[in-house]
Amino acid sequence: MREVVLDSKDDRSQIYLPEKCIGCGTCVAACPKGALVIGSVGAVARGLIDKDFIEKKKGECVFCSICARVCPTGALEVRTAGKAETDESYLHVALKSTTVNEKCVHCGLCAEVCPQSCIELKDRRLAENGSLRFEGKTLIDLNRCVHCGWCAQVCPVGAISFEKPFAGEFFRDDDVCQACRTCVHTCPANALFNKDWKPGEIVEKVTRREDACIYCGACAQACPVRAITVHKTAIIPEMKGKKAFEKKLTEPAPWPTLTSTLKTDEDACLGCGNCVIACPVNALSDPYLAAGHLNELEAKPLLEVKNGTVKVADQEVCGSCATCSMICPVDAIWLVRREVV
Repeated sequence: MREVVLDSKDDRSQIYLPEKCIGCGTCVAACPKGALVIGSVGAVARGLIDKDFIEKKKGECVFCSICARVCPTGALEVRTAGKAETDESYLHVALKSTTVNEKCVHCGLCAEVCPQSCIELKDRRLAENGSLRFEGKTLIDLNRCVHCGWCAQVCPVGAISFEKPFAGEFFRDDDVCQACRTCVHTCPANALFNKDWKPGEIVEKVTRREDACIYCGACAQACPVRAITVHKTAIIPEMKGKKAFEKKLTEPAPWPTLTSTLKTDEDACLGCGNCVIACPVNALSDPYLAAGHLNELEAKPLLEVKNGTVKVADQEVCGSCATCSMICPVDAIWLVRREVV
């Protein structure tokens, strides 16, 4: 597993494990010094920019370990003399592991629905004792489990137990949402999806599976138009010092830092305007533009077509969702990493 040394001081070091990180920003919200930065969550989750969710400002950290203590997946570690600190004051340690007991019939439903693909059926075969059963092993990779509970919900015999990290509240403003699907692609628990609809039927733009939501906040961090709010109301596991951590986490989370820059290739651009129309920031500015009326509006907040090629009107309003990059037919627009200072 890849490790990134974020900082070191004397015999202590702060280690980031990007493969465990879900982009929720809980560590950023909890840091008392504002030393950690999260950004481009949607683009990272979609695999459209080469960077990690989390970066760090130089010279701010006091090694209080709060960031690592509130991380629900163990993506941050504080190590002393090379050994990770792990006690009951760390959420991912206090959080009960997702387990499978002896009632399991190895049907494979849990593996089929797991959003992190962290369940494996091993040596699965028909039982040789005359019963109509499967034998084998159902294994859970706890390094990738996000404790969403999908597996427990679909298990036909109640063989799986789990514990969620947070309780909370979720709100999405349907009037602000531009249906860019960034939240759907970002959610680590597959708790968000787009409903199918029939002709003439009106459905909400994004639907939430409440029982799967872990209230991590990754969707809110990724939304380019701030249509989503996730409010943590409690830490569920009995971890040491959780009241103090809860008080900090129930405060509004900071808006992600702009850690990316839009780049364009004027020679490759066709001037089709797909990116201008699809851009959620642009679409929010005027429903007429969102409906495809590209040339009938003078000013666009983020992207526009001038002299037959796409131009970036204002980098600073970009939400780093990379919807423009996804829709471009010739790869003429993309995101690159912006240095954090």
